Amino acid sequence: METAGTAPTAPRPGLRERKKRRTRDALLRAALELFTTQGYEQTTVDEIADAVDVSQRTFFRYFAGKEEAAFAVQDMVEAHFVESLRARPPAETPLEALRRAVLEGWDTISDAIVTVVPVELYLRMFRVIESTPVLLAAHLRRSVETEEQIARLLAEREGLDVDRDPRPRLAVAVFGGVMRVTGRQWSTGEDVSLEAIRALTAAYLDQVGPALTGNWRPND
Repeated sequence: METAGTAPTAPRPGLRERKKRRTRDALLRAALELFTTQGYEQTTVDEIADAVDVSQRTFFRYFAGKEEAAFAVQDMVEAHFVESLRARPPAETPLEALRRAVLEGWDTISDAIVTVVPVELYLRMFRVIESTPVLLAAHLRRSVETEEQIARLLAEREGLDVDRDPRPRLAVAVFGGVMRVTGRQWSTGEDVSLEAIRALTAAYLDQVGPALTGNWRPND
């Protein structure tokens, strides 16, 4: 029921749509569990479908292939970050907005994915992506599109033409590089908790200024 001054309530999805969502989520959880326990390349589509008691044809109704399933939650996390960036106050500098948005994204990651997979499973899959050459290559390829989206968002935020002013793409290139170093260091470390990757992200982003402008040589 709508009342004056209130936004209309979004209609609840129908039974058919809810069943489709449950099937997709179950396939996604099964895929990530198998990828993280026996390896991405060792897992077949048939095994994922069998884990949910559906046919291979049903799997392909929801995912184009294993790669799409492997990155489905990562896509959700990146979309969550982009929305956090879009909501940052306009007074913040571009790099500060990027920093605060990514840290806010880690703080609220459960809001983005918990209805689909546990955060712990997402973090395990993050490590699999970082340690599996074929997935890491795909991740780097996909990152190009995400970084272009972020650069255009920054340009819009600052009132710039992204194709005439190189600064948005340069800022995002630096930011993306820091994120890749962070992910690699975290995935090979002993502490693979959410708190650890958030702390490492903050520490590495804080080094951007000194790393780019400071003197790296030790004092004699």
